[in-house]
Amino acid sequence: MTELSTDQPHPWQQLAEHVWTLQTDGLRMNVGLVVGTERALVIDTGTGPLQAAWILDAVRQMTDRPITAVNTHAHYDHVFGNAYLAAHGVEDFWAAERCAAVVIEHGDKWRAAVAALEPAMASNDGDHTNLHPANKLVTDAPVDLDLGGVSVTLFHLGRGHTDHDLLVGAGNVLFTGDLVEEGADPAFDDSFPSDWIRTLGKVAALDDLYDVFVPGHGSPVSVDFVTTQLNKMRSAVRVTKIAMDEASVDMTKAIPILPYGPEQSRVLLTRLRTLAHWKWLERQSS
Repeated sequence: MTELSTDQPHPWQQLAEHVWTLQTDGLRMNVGLVVGTERALVIDTGTGPLQAAWILDAVRQMTDRPITAVNTHAHYDHVFGNAYLAAHGVEDFWAAERCAAVVIEHGDKWRAAVAALEPAMASNDGDHTNLHPANKLVTDAPVDLDLGGVSVTLFHLGRGHTDHDLLVGAGNVLFTGDLVEEGADPAFDDSFPSDWIRTLGKVAALDDLYDVFVPGHGSPVSVDFVTTQLNKMRSAVRVTKIAMDEASVDMTKAIPILPYGPEQSRVLLTRLRTLAHWKWLERQSS
């Protein structure tokens, strides 16, 4: 991997021919950029208009080609910049099928999470602070985008960090969104942990196509990192489910032995308990 000049205010890291990534401040969210002869593809748009303006300026330092955008999933740090980009000429926003509905349903309640970075976005008071869900949806089949001499593949492998995680393949680089997390524990709040393990297995099985895996946050990694995350998550889910099955045991006693910090361990436990309750309700109603 080579890095473009850091003398410019937006240091892009080149991952392959035509493919770059840029890390935002604060949340270390990775923006992807793929440039063809006709169009450029921007992967994830930031926390609101301030960050989106910074991202767009960074892109324009690299190319003046028309832009298509992709959201890897609906969480605020990946989609809240959509409205700014839309106001500056971006027409097509791609995402997995459920993503647009989740933005509409939950976007407003997520505004508070960006208050420190984007006060106007948090209060919905200012230009380009409206929710702008994706208008191009990937359903069952992968979608190939021709950027002009460069092809990008958008595809969904199953539930994990959310129920609509989208992967973006460009050359030998795979942008994974928050299915893969480097430098921090995975975020389980809206997750499907058992499915996530299976989906990571599918991601790891793509190592014959991809050499570089770009997580939603943190540094690019190899398939070995993906496999390590998979095994750690499998162990954590197994320990937590055993604690849940032993009714006489306080489930919080499992937290110290989980391979994550106390906060995400507690979130994992809560999420698995919630999903188990949903399954019980479904069985009762069937």
